[in-house]
Amino acid sequence: MRNYEFTVILDQNDDKMAEGLKFVLATFEKNGVEITKQDDMGVKTLAYLINKQEKGHYVYFELSADPSKIAKISHEFQLSTLVLKFLFVNPEK
Repeated sequence: MRNYEFTVILDQNDDKMAEGLKFVLATFEKNGVEITKQDDMGVKTLAYLINKQEKGHYVYFELSADPSKIAKISHEFQLSTLVLKFLFVNPEK
């Protein structure tokens, strides 16, 4: 298990944001990811339009996961319309 920092940008609409967060948490649980910290950073203006949206809801996580699962999780997030953007970072490198 490695430690990762993960930031996700979800839709600013409260209902879609809650649905997106539920999807992210369910995906983590399904893949055996252990969340050590979760921080709701709120709605922020995006540097550029994503899906014709000017603002997005940011959520930051610190987590432990098997490196082989990160690619699978990333693929699921890329296919989802609930996740606007996301980034996994390995802070140990």
